[in-house]
Amino acid sequence: MKQAMGRFGDEARAAFAKVGVLMASARRTAQALHPTNLHVNAKLFPRDTIQSRLPDPAWLEAWLDKQIQFDAVWENKVVERILHNMSLLMERSFASVQELNRFRKEMMARAGTPPSAPLASA
Repeated sequence: MKQAMGRFGDEARAAFAKVGVLMASARRTAQALHPTNLHVNAKLFPRDTIQSRLPDPAWLEAWLDKQIQFDAVWENKVVERILHNMSLLMERSFASVQELNRFRKEMMARAGTPPSAPLASA
């Protein structure tokens, strides 16, 4: 990630911040936005996620909810770690998803990237 930021500057920072905002905003959406269910290939949509290719796509949700009991307390811990890691990567402190989203918008403006659709009301 640091190599990409060195090569692509604010454009890479904005892209990494966007992923951080999506991953840290899980409770604001019906389905968590983590790498197992982000859409990555338009040609394969809607079966372009890891979760959609599991023999039983509901397995991951059941595993998170019932087997390991990934509840609100653990979700908060994950969000805190995402914000902490983004703070280290960007060399700037982020106490909330909203702060990270503001940073993302700053980087987009500095890079001259047009704004995209709103992100999970962050």
